[in-house]
Amino acid sequence: MADSDKPIEEAAKLIADSKHLIAFTGAGISVESNIPPFRGKNGLWSKYDPSILDLNVFYSKPKDSWKVIKEIFYDFFGNAKPNPAHLGLARLEQMGLLKCVITQNIDNLHQAAGSKVVHEFHGNSQKLVCTKCHKQFTVAEVNMEILPPNCDECNGLLKPDFIFFGESIPMNAYEASVAAAEVADVMLIIGSTGEVVPANQIPVIAKQNGARVIEINPEKSNYTNLVTDVYLCGKASEMVTRIMERVDNHIKLNTSTYG
Repeated sequence: MADSDKPIEEAAKLIADSKHLIAFTGAGISVESNIPPFRGKNGLWSKYDPSILDLNVFYSKPKDSWKVIKEIFYDFFGNAKPNPAHLGLARLEQMGLLKCVITQNIDNLHQAAGSKVVHEFHGNSQKLVCTKCHKQFTVAEVNMEILPPNCDECNGLLKPDFIFFGESIPMNAYEASVAAAEVADVMLIIGSTGEVVPANQIPVIAKQNGARVIEINPEKSNYTNLVTDVYLCGKASEMVTRIMERVDNHIKLNTSTYG
């Protein structure tokens, strides 16, 4: 076995032998689906003023905010498809290994890939909510040609159902994520730099409760020297694909040995 394969093999064995595997994903898992991260040299905030996602700005200038929101999240992101990393996580869930995905992303790609148990730390751009009567809508139900879009029940202003600056994290997602981290025996981090509070504490909680941590990132992150046991340097799709090949081998071996 080549030295470069050893971390992959170690990660695959940890996953195949896990009793309560969870995944924690950030913007890096969706980069290969042509969704850029918000931060960094080529991030969205280098091209757009982040104040468009400030809650006070949204309410005071809803039409101006919605013009940019539509351009970024619905015109630009609207055609994004799950990549092999999203699909690999969905398959791990179908195999009974992965218990949940905790994601900082709002792009709905985990669900599109087939994942059923997804805790969305920052909400979901494919859902809208009325700021007056709180009725929920899917994007397909809303006419985006008229901005800002309004509720068909009460004519209230519609808002994307993701977290704006100045808004609190959804408590149900937070509590479910913490609970999952507390019982995890293996955590797989994909594409998160560990910079966004409070989501960045979830892998730390898992580690403090005894989980082994596998990290996939093209560059070292805030997690690498803090909680990571197995670091895989590379693109999410490539690393997950290589891991899945070996997970299958481990499961076949275990089945033939104990079946």
